[in-house]
Amino acid sequence: MKRSKPSVVPQALASGLAGAVVLTLLHETVRHIRPADAPRMDVLGMRALRKLLGKAEAPQPDNDTLFNLTMAGDLLSNGLYFSLVGRGKKAWQRGAVLGVAAGVGGVLLPGPLGLGEAPSNRTPQTKLMTVAWYTIGGLVAAGASRVWSKARKR
Repeated sequence: MKRSKPSVVPQALASGLAGAVVLTLLHETVRHIRPADAPRMDVLGMRALRKLLGKAEAPQPDNDTLFNLTMAGDLLSNGLYFSLVGRGKKAWQRGAVLGVAAGVGGVLLPGPLGLGEAPSNRTPQTKLMTVAWYTIGGLVAAGASRVWSKARKR
């Protein structure tokens, strides 16, 4: 009997989540170590959520709830985004490209979206860290996918 190929979806989702967790840990750790120039994607997320809730005429949560909702949203959205790394030999390239694209977007898009520029664009170091952290997240997703693929072959 021929063995069926396992679905790519669980691997992609788990790998994406691994990248998102590392990205969030980097952001949260560095913002405590280097408050003057660390990227503050949490602030952008909270601003975006407040704006979205305002347009929906929904009640505004307190700051602690808002932060927790933002962290959950970051993990979910970044996890889904990094799941696009998928599997296969080109996972490393896809992870790098997706990470760089997200980082550049994180620097360039908040201003035009009305979320302010300072959280990701304050200093040259802030911009560099923003792109670097997202690139690391993409590469972690790729690495997790490759580990999963190698383990599956055993």
